Amino acid sequence: MAIASRLSAVRSVLGLGKAARSEPRVPLARVPSSIAIIMDGNGRWARAHGLPTGAGHRAGARALKQIVRRAGDLGVRDLTVFSFSTENWNRPKDEVDDLMVLFSEMIDREVPELHAEGVQIRFIGRRDDLGSALRARIDDAESLTAGNGRLRLFIAMNYGGRQEILDAVTALAAQGITAPTDEQFRAALYGPDLADPELVIRTSGEQRLSNFLLWQSAYAELYFAPQMWPDFGADDLEDAIADYAGRERRFGGR
Repeated sequence: MAIASRLSAVRSVLGLGKAARSEPRVPLARVPSSIAIIMDGNGRWARAHGLPTGAGHRAGARALKQIVRRAGDLGVRDLTVFSFSTENWNRPKDEVDDLMVLFSEMIDREVPELHAEGVQIRFIGRRDDLGSALRARIDDAESLTAGNGRLRLFIAMNYGGRQEILDAVTALAAQGITAPTDEQFRAALYGPDLADPELVIRTSGEQRLSNFLLWQSAYAELYFAPQMWPDFGADDLEDAIADYAGRERRFGGR
C-alpha cells in the first residue's frame, strides 16, 4: 500500500481530515428538515487500507461527528443514523465486542461536546439486549441533552425496521387497539416524534434500505453515495442535499 494512502487512513481514524466548508452551497430553503443515513462501509474501508475492522469503525465515528456538525449548520432538525442493527449481532464476536466498547467510548467522549453545541441525543431500538453499563450511558446522554434544540440526533441502536413494526403492533394490541389510525401507530414506534425522513442517504455504493426506518421512509427520497462511510464528509452531505433539492416530491400524485 502507498504510504500516502496509509497516512490518509490514519488521519481519518484520528479525526484529522479536512475541515468542513464554512459556507453552504445549497439554499437553506431547500435543505430537508429530516435526514436519515445508513452509515455503510466501515469494514471495507478498513480492509482497503490494510487496517483492522475496529479502525474502520473508529474512523466512521469521526466521520459522524463532521456530519452532525454540518447538518446542524444547515438547519437540519432531525438526523437519524443507523449505528447497529438487530442483524449485526451475527457478526464475529470480537467485532461486536469492539463495537460495544466503541459505543461506550463515543458516548463518554462526544456527548459533552455535542451537548455544548445544542444537540439533543435520542436512541431508538431495543435496549434490553445491550449491556447494563451501555444502557446507563444511553440514559445519561438522553437526560443530559433533553433540553437542547439545535439538532435532534436519533441513533438507531440494536434497531430493525421490521422488529419496530412488530413491537408497535404488540404494544397496540396490549392496549386493545386492533385497527389503529396512522397517529396511533406512529405513537407506538420507538421514536414517535421522529419526523419522517425526507432524504435517506446510504454510503458505500450499496442500494438498499437494509431494514432501516421502513415505516418512516415510505415517501423519502433515496440517495446512494459511492464513498465508504469514513470518507463521507461535510461536502458529500451537501452533494446529497443538492441532489435532493433538485427533485420534485409528489407523494404519489402527478
